[in-house]
Amino acid sequence: MFTAIDVIRAKRDGHRLSDDQIDWVIDAYTRGVVADEQMSALAMAVFLNGMDAEETARWTAAMVGSGEVLSLAVDRPTVDKHSTGGVGDKITLPLAPLVAACGAAVPQLSGRGLGHTGGTLDKLEAVPGWRAQLSVEEIQRQLVEVGAVVCAATTGLAPADRKLYALRDVTGTVESIPLIASSIMSKKLAEGASALVLDVKFGSGAFMKTLADARRLADALVAIGTAHGVRTSALLTDMSIPLGRAVGNAVEVAESVEVLQGGGPADVVELTLALAREMLSLAGLSHVDPAAVLASGAAYDVWSRMIAAQGGDPAAPLPKPAHIHTITAPSDGIVSTLDAYAVGVAAWRLGAGRARKEDPVQLAAGILCHAKPGDVVRAGDPILELHTDTEDAIPAALASLDGAFTLGPTAPARGPLVADVIRP
Repeated sequence: MFTAIDVIRAKRDGHRLSDDQIDWVIDAYTRGVVADEQMSALAMAVFLNGMDAEETARWTAAMVGSGEVLSLAVDRPTVDKHSTGGVGDKITLPLAPLVAACGAAVPQLSGRGLGHTGGTLDKLEAVPGWRAQLSVEEIQRQLVEVGAVVCAATTGLAPADRKLYALRDVTGTVESIPLIASSIMSKKLAEGASALVLDVKFGSGAFMKTLADARRLADALVAIGTAHGVRTSALLTDMSIPLGRAVGNAVEVAESVEVLQGGGPADVVELTLALAREMLSLAGLSHVDPAAVLASGAAYDVWSRMIAAQGGDPAAPLPKPAHIHTITAPSDGIVSTLDAYAVGVAAWRLGAGRARKEDPVQLAAGILCHAKPGDVVRAGDPILELHTDTEDAIPAALASLDGAFTLGPTAPARGPLVADVIRP
């Protein structure tokens, strides 16, 4: 029999936690036997002293075991994708129907935005009538009938993570790779997919600011998935500038539909196809060409059926903002930089995101990036178009965009969008 103080002291003093200690403390915390202040102390000890790969895998397993695991009875290979979050990262919207159109089943249980990174569910709720909450039976039926579902996680999945996530947010223990990795993977493993591709972002608009830190997180995530028998890989992708030209909710849905209809920004198409190829490879469908499927219109058909299955009207007009403010180029030149973090914060201040989990979001709020690095502009050309229903929010958004872009005489050098792929 263990006590919370024994486990706290062990990690505080730099020892490796045993499997039994981890199983006990996660279960006891979920049941309320271990108090929040005790788990806060343990989280800080983990933050300071870390956990090795075996500890992290066991910690993840204990959090998965704190709740239910979906059992997906479908006659297609199941594969999921998770992004660590960024600015303009709407990739789930075109990706899930595309991979389904290629023959896989995609159970995409997604989240909401917090701070400068947008949430997939917030974006999709811009579609009139669409609902995020589905029962396990509805998820199962939609996977069989449509092949893709994007919805909120059911309350029974990894309840220990839900408690611990909220605690880390208010105790300064968020930035711990073992805790980040186990949080992500506990929810993903509980979904029951047989394969998982991770989009681990780096750069100013990402949680991990450097490629080296992103690689460390990706290594941890892939190790956890592999240890649990799930085929897992990770793409390291650049988030130093916004992805695509739309940042927000309704504007990102509109851009995703453009991609599904054969258009859209080149970087969004590139990353969608790169992730689709990796997902199809892990699902045993590498013979299918996602670019050809996208061009055929089949992915857009799946999108329309996916939206309709969750009560949405794929043909309905998307919300429009009450106020639009345009930032123009002060002179002729070539856009040299466009800081993803600054754009994300501005979109958040316009109402596209939330400061607390319970805050509402404005569906029409966001930013359109009319010019991005490498684009030639003339004085007076639009650079950024701000959308909001709250006119008073515009000055604060403008303040966050002060210095967010620069103009120069030549196009900037830029590294690849996909910097590397991490596999077991």
